[in-house]
Amino acid sequence: MNPMSVCSSSSSSSGSWSSTKAWIVHGIVAGVAIAVAIGARVYLGPPKKFRSRVVGIIPARFASSRFQGKPLAQILGKPMIQRTWERAKLATTLDHVVVATDDEKIRECCRSFGADVVMTSESCRNGTERCSEAIQKLEKKYDIVVNIQGDEPLIEPEIIDGIVKALQEAPDAVFSTAVTSLKLEDAFDPNRVKCLVDNSGYAIYFSRGLIPFNKSGKANPQFPYMLHLGIQSYDTRFLKIYPQLEPTPLQLEEDLEQLKVLENGYKMKVIKVDHEAHGVDAPEDVEKIESLMRERNLS
Repeated sequence: MNPMSVCSSSSSSSGSWSSTKAWIVHGIVAGVAIAVAIGARVYLGPPKKFRSRVVGIIPARFASSRFQGKPLAQILGKPMIQRTWERAKLATTLDHVVVATDDEKIRECCRSFGADVVMTSESCRNGTERCSEAIQKLEKKYDIVVNIQGDEPLIEPEIIDGIVKALQEAPDAVFSTAVTSLKLEDAFDPNRVKCLVDNSGYAIYFSRGLIPFNKSGKANPQFPYMLHLGIQSYDTRFLKIYPQLEPTPLQLEEDLEQLKVLENGYKMKVIKVDHEAHGVDAPEDVEKIESLMRERNLS
């Protein structure tokens, strides 16, 4: 036998096998790519329909530690929950707006001015959990839930629309929210939550303390600190599993529900807006809101 023929045959066989392996690898890669593409189409659906159905939910509870019965506080003759509901109804991206509460007085009040109400349990630990329970009780199905804070009765409808569109345009995110410029006098106020955002517009961290914090221990007038606005929107599928996620160390330490989202590896899209935040944290804030409304001729 000619040794060369053996080597030649072996080499030919080896080359054939290499070629076969290459085709197998290419086939697997192509198959995976096709599967991913099909999966993406199933997940995303037609571009114009992606996360198209949107509901706004206003969580409202009576038993607030800082301001008992806050949703029913009168602001120029109307309860605060009504003021918030009326502002939310002006958002063009919302198909429906409902109030989620665990209190009968709040339910009756909301029904008196025409709002739809969903009753939720007293065990909800925050607005996100209340929204999660409420969405499962609604008859219609929605792709996005907007959590509209009931204690900011002057929320701009454009901000609601902005965070909805941000989530619709970021398929890798399950959550979206808004920030605005932080006033230096609020730098060390723990009720003013600060936010850090990366270069792609995704949240890095939230804190009640000043972030970033420099060596001097003082606020830097030149740094663009950002204030987190309470309004936020969620992918409905994520919202359903949110209550099942265990509380996380950072969430518990800062008492900020957004941190549980980040600590579990989910992405959060953030938009920056020009907005003067006017939240009602204590009874004395009501007078400030009323004064501002008179200045703007808002009735």
